[in-house]
Amino acid sequence: MFKKIQGNARGCLIYEPMFILPYSMLSMYASVYMFQLGVNEKQIGLITSVGLVLQIFTSFISGYLTDRMGRRRALLYYDLLGWSIAALVWAVSQNFWYFLIAAVLNSFLRVPNTAWYCLLVEGTDPQDRSYVFRVLQLIGVIGGLFAPLGGLLVSHFTLVPAMRIMYAVFAVSVTIMFIARNFATHETEIGIRKRKESKDIKLSDNFKEYSTAIQAILSNRVLLMVFGVYMFFNFQTTLQNTYLSIYLVDALDINDALIAVFPAVSSIAMLGLMFFVIPRFHERKANQYIICGFALTILSKIILIMTGTGQIAPVVISTMLTAAGSIIASPYLESVVANSIDDEQRAKMFSILQVLILLVISPSGLIGGWAYSIDARLPFILMIASLAASIVLVAGLMRREVKGRQQGKLSV
Repeated sequence: MFKKIQGNARGCLIYEPMFILPYSMLSMYASVYMFQLGVNEKQIGLITSVGLVLQIFTSFISGYLTDRMGRRRALLYYDLLGWSIAALVWAVSQNFWYFLIAAVLNSFLRVPNTAWYCLLVEGTDPQDRSYVFRVLQLIGVIGGLFAPLGGLLVSHFTLVPAMRIMYAVFAVSVTIMFIARNFATHETEIGIRKRKESKDIKLSDNFKEYSTAIQAILSNRVLLMVFGVYMFFNFQTTLQNTYLSIYLVDALDINDALIAVFPAVSSIAMLGLMFFVIPRFHERKANQYIICGFALTILSKIILIMTGTGQIAPVVISTMLTAAGSIIASPYLESVVANSIDDEQRAKMFSILQVLILLVISPSGLIGGWAYSIDARLPFILMIASLAASIVLVAGLMRREVKGRQQGKLSV
């Protein structure tokens, strides 16, 4: 797959392990880290929601900044702000206010997200884009195998000192990565043209262009359905990332050093599927695979909420099913979204997509915190509902495709 990837996509992906490996070590502990420093579940939800609300603004201006600054420059500057500096704040955090400041800094990640997405996709043929997202997922899977190293650090130093070390290592690693990647990539042809066109465009004029782009989205039923699937999927992902670790430690009473094993279990399951099952898949069946992946993820959540205190085996099974669902659905979903957006409007369209996603998921932290305070299983029931809604929308897309093919045959 990697042989099929050239240019900027190759330059972006080759340095991605420098982000994924240290992040996979600490990501399972991020919420528990806050919990141990005296931040309660409702405050954790508030921090999540504040960060997401701010990301609505940064998402809205991300297309403008990406076009005006160029893909590479926007990527470098805002990655340093949103990740390197934020990681240093996380490393020295003492209470709620530190985490809130880090969330504000991290909210700027939406600008490099748009720039990185443009670099990754614009120079890649549409039929090869699923390979790009598959390799990206493979890197993430391999990164998950290193998550138990975080558990070893936690068991040796205890959670808070270990997290301070991991955040400091993460800050150094990603800073080196951002600089190296900048030298390994080049500005795209579309990026050069957009930068020239944007020199005389004011931010207020840019908002008018956004208005036109929003009208184009609203008038395209298929695009609306694709974006809807993506929004529901991101809503449940946000809830899972925020509350899964807390649920395992707090509700299921699993040792905090042990929870780092689950990402490794997830990675092993993903690698097995990636090498022995995924190669048999066909691109034309993307929508069926997305539904299958979502269904497996729903099953994983049902098992999790039925698991009793201290039971490890059901959590392992749930983790493996979540991994299977992700490896099957996610790359095809990303590819469907990427191919539904016109290259000329990619930066603005993607930034609008991010805004729409954030409008939907920004209350997720508060909703999740409120739901968790009522019943620890309730956030996972909300995840199931989101995935079920996604399945309904994908099924609708499939019906439209079948109807379109039938009408095409009749017209011929």
